[in-house]
Amino acid sequence: MDFDDTREEAEFRAEARAWLEAHTTLRQPDDAPEPGMGDEASQDLVARAKDWQGIKADSGWACITWPEEFGGRGASAIQNVIWNQEEGRYRTPPNIFTIGQGMLGPTIMAHGSPTQKERYLKKMLRGEEVWCQLFSEPSAGSDLAGLRTRAVRDGDDWIVNGQKIWTTGAHYSDYGMLLTRTDPGAPKHAGITYFIVDMSSPGIDIRPIRQINGATGFNEVFFSDVRIPDGNRVGAENDGWRGAITTLMNERAAIGGGGAGLGIKELIQLLRTTPYGDGVALDDDGIRQKLADFHARSTGLQYTGYRTLTALSRGQTPGPESSIGKLVGAPLRQEMAAFALEVLGAAGTITGGDLAMEHGAWQRMYLTMPGLRLAGGTDEILRNIIAERVLGLPAEVRVDKDKPFSEIPH
Repeated sequence: MDFDDTREEAEFRAEARAWLEAHTTLRQPDDAPEPGMGDEASQDLVARAKDWQGIKADSGWACITWPEEFGGRGASAIQNVIWNQEEGRYRTPPNIFTIGQGMLGPTIMAHGSPTQKERYLKKMLRGEEVWCQLFSEPSAGSDLAGLRTRAVRDGDDWIVNGQKIWTTGAHYSDYGMLLTRTDPGAPKHAGITYFIVDMSSPGIDIRPIRQINGATGFNEVFFSDVRIPDGNRVGAENDGWRGAITTLMNERAAIGGGGAGLGIKELIQLLRTTPYGDGVALDDDGIRQKLADFHARSTGLQYTGYRTLTALSRGQTPGPESSIGKLVGAPLRQEMAAFALEVLGAAGTITGGDLAMEHGAWQRMYLTMPGLRLAGGTDEILRNIIAERVLGLPAEVRVDKDKPFSEIPH
């Protein structure tokens, strides 16, 4: 395991930092968080995010891992990690392009037609068009291949009816990548077709989902006789699962590369300044014992992440660290947030305004973590991946694997 940048990585980091210093300012610890993307301010945030993406694109800092033929710079995975680390230190608008640029763009590159690549990738890179992912359904989440949204061929168009759920950013997206059932008589993985859909198409109804943390970034999306041209089909008819796998592989990488949010350092700082008994919370023996447990677990998680960075730095394919990191990290952060609120006492119930400690960051983390334990693979799915692909345990029995989808009980 190597904790230091190589000479080339250090030079790249210095180049990225110099550009960021010339175009924006450092983020300060007391900076108030941006409003949620489901709030009334979302349109302003979308506009600012698009402007920032355009500035990056003009200087060659947008989608740096994309091949040069599609507007990127062909950067390595570790260079992308370094760029994200550096950009995260500065005041920039929220990144609303991760789904498009990190997951759907690579799918179009791998499976899209030349016309689709020419039409969509440049605008996606520049942030001129925002994308969402229309995969999950009320009865098809972890078992995505059980989706029931139907697409029926009608001349040069397809007519789509059905429902998607947990669609991040659907309310401000221009386009979406859509999985549909096109052959119910085939086994469930074999009868799926992948489409690009214009989110302004007649028949699309987007309904925000109010989450426990008050945000409305997720949505239900209903399709009622929505027409999609066959030219928007990605890959062959009934071969959409191939494209879906490409998207899902990139999704895990995109989520795994995200920021860590509040951690052990922020918790220590909170305990140093929170009154508790006759002193501050950090003076209490029981709290220090709990903090030591959090520190040990956080450090183990940190060093596991370093294995991924070391593999990327050496040009290797990372192992199961992303699955392990998410399975351990999300519950740990949820537990740390619950502990912080317990220490804060009555003050932990204040979530907004100037009275909330640290702008209510621990409250938001506590209410947000349950959702992140579902996104990109539930705890149960990740345990199965680790059991089967890391430990070599037998796979679960799949009695529906080769049955026609129409014969599977629902």
